[in-house]
Amino acid sequence: MTNIVLHSTSGPDGKLHLEVPVGKPDTEFEVEVVVRQKPAPGNGWPPGYFELFGSIDDETFVRPPQGELPPPVELE
Repeated sequence: MTNIVLHSTSGPDGKLHLEVPVGKPDTEFEVEVVVRQKPAPGNGWPPGYFELFGSIDDETFVRPPQGELPPPVELE
């Protein structure tokens, strides 16, 4: 078994065209294909995402009261 990792770009038709040279004519193969979209740069966060923090300047926008935490459990 051989794992092959390819990085490819879809064509204008929205399809990836795959050609895999195996070097063995007239041989039956089992082929497994997993297609994942390449993650965006910046660990998957959209550009400008972190600039949104602190961007709400409406004074009426407040966090509601959260209540109190229960007392901690003592462990032996």
